[in-house]
Amino acid sequence: MTDNKLIDKLDNDNIPVFSVSEITSEIINLLEHKYSYVKIKGEISGETGNKYPEIYFTLKDEENVISAIIKRNKISHLKFLPEDGLEVICSGKITAYTKRDSKFQIDVDSISVQGEGQLLKMKEERGKKLEIEGLFDTKYKKNIPFIPNKIGIITSPSGSVIKDMQRIIFERFSVPIELYKATVQGKKAVKDIIEGIKYFNNQKTNLKADVLIIARGGGSIEDL
Repeated sequence: MTDNKLIDKLDNDNIPVFSVSEITSEIINLLEHKYSYVKIKGEISGETGNKYPEIYFTLKDEENVISAIIKRNKISHLKFLPEDGLEVICSGKITAYTKRDSKFQIDVDSISVQGEGQLLKMKEERGKKLEIEGLFDTKYKKNIPFIPNKIGIITSPSGSVIKDMQRIIFERFSVPIELYKATVQGKKAVKDIIEGIKYFNNQKTNLKADVLIIARGGGSIEDL
């Protein structure tokens, strides 16, 4: 069929005419229906951190990229926050954003790291960063008394870890302990642990714990 005949056929056939909004809506419905929930693996790039209420980044492989968003109500449920260069698997649903340029993205519910090697790499890189900042310098280290007068513990009150620690401490030394209740996993853990350290540091001298333990029980490597 020649180009002219094809043009005539298109002009004569009963082909519906869509507005931009109508065709966009049709495409979104098809996309979200077929890929209602997916898992996508790729490397994180362009992560925005805490600049916005949501976290934005892209997932990429050797040939293509796809935009990703983590909405504010899901951030606290993540096992870890995304970092550039990590190989991950993102779970969520495909959605479309059409306010400016029409594009699709994955609305992320959860993230897992691809393999233990990636987790160990992330841990090593964080350790190097803290070492460069001087946080491991021996000048900051304090002597720990062999038998403390009082032990402060920052941990969850509901886990098995506090029960084990109480039992062992009382069996071996029988020294007073004080528990500061804290979340030890997820985004809220940072705030809770910092507040716990401040609480013990601000105690009066005669009541102050001279040893402080921040404790967490077992779990997967990814959770830790």
